[in-house]
Amino acid sequence: MTVRLYLTKGREKSLLRRHPWVFSGAVQRIEGKALSGETIDILDSQGKWLARGAYSPESQIRARVWTFQHDEEIDIAFFIRRLQQAQNWRDWVAKRDGLDGYRLIAGESDGMPGITIDRFQNFLVLQLLSAGAEYQRAALISALQHCYPECAIYDRSDVAVRKKEGLPLAQGQILGDLPPALLPITEHGMKLLVDIQQGHKTGFYLDQRDSRLAARNYSAGRRVLNCFSYTGAFAVAALMGGCTQVISVDTSQAALDIAKQNVELNQLDLSKAEFVRDDVFQLLRNYRTQGEKFDLIIMDPPKFVENKNQLASACRGYKDINMLALQLLNPGGILLSFSCSGLMPTDLFQKILADAAVDAGRDVQFIEQFRQAADHPVIATYPEGLYLKGFACRVM
Repeated sequence: MTVRLYLTKGREKSLLRRHPWVFSGAVQRIEGKALSGETIDILDSQGKWLARGAYSPESQIRARVWTFQHDEEIDIAFFIRRLQQAQNWRDWVAKRDGLDGYRLIAGESDGMPGITIDRFQNFLVLQLLSAGAEYQRAALISALQHCYPECAIYDRSDVAVRKKEGLPLAQGQILGDLPPALLPITEHGMKLLVDIQQGHKTGFYLDQRDSRLAARNYSAGRRVLNCFSYTGAFAVAALMGGCTQVISVDTSQAALDIAKQNVELNQLDLSKAEFVRDDVFQLLRNYRTQGEKFDLIIMDPPKFVENKNQLASACRGYKDINMLALQLLNPGGILLSFSCSGLMPTDLFQKILADAAVDAGRDVQFIEQFRQAADHPVIATYPEGLYLKGFACRVM
């Protein structure tokens, strides 16, 4: 018999609006004993069936909804249907943007909570982030084999969020060939190297594709500073856009080495590219002291906010670093500033940038707004799926 989770009276409203999460505080009682990740039925306080989801006893998100259809079972056929639905949209995006690397599954927004799948050429890279995703690992892999018989599968479930679900970190080959040390993919005519096994996330920041294209369009004739550069995709975009110089800054020498290879791979002028291993906060202060000036600064830092308790300190960090950047820009210069922190609301991030401009003593116009690329959709019932936000700011 399927385990049943009953909600406290009045806490069914979010599920009636098809939000896919049930928090621990909304649980009235559980009938039966479920394993971590096992599929359970979710009912309101009166016993009316609402959804079918995955149970996670160690997480504050006590259940994640697989389906709101009573007659839909969670099996291999379920995952095949979800994969095919997702692929239909990615086919269009890939054709439009000239891609052989894209996000195939974006978790809740593709009806597969806790599951991220990125495709790089014929390598599928998985991140299983929840107890339910891990419990369904075998069914998911079978579905992937059915839909993508030509693809190798690699696991990058080596992310700290799994600990909140009571899961160990996992990484390694699942099926087929091991990924090469560096795999080239194409976007908007750029070739970019992906480090599937050791790189950040699943090996590459696919979500910034639209922002890289914007950076290319802003770069002509400009001196560019590319902060938190990772493997230099923004630098390649700036060079392709006709910048006079681009300085890429990161704390990882390995990432900077790949950035240099990316410039060479695209047969761009290496003499216009500089690669600096340094702390961005400190380097910006040094540049200010030295009187350095730029025409375009790209500010794409790592996530500053892991939980709500860190939001205030993250706001200070974002404000400080953007104030420094604005002080380094020539009149008419552009700041492209981003936050990938899901807990940072877009309107708050815009206010931080406005406050940074006041502190920098610069008059700034917001001229463009950014979000994650189209292969990272946000389902209407799950606004939390919008995590990446950015602004183009022009110094007057």
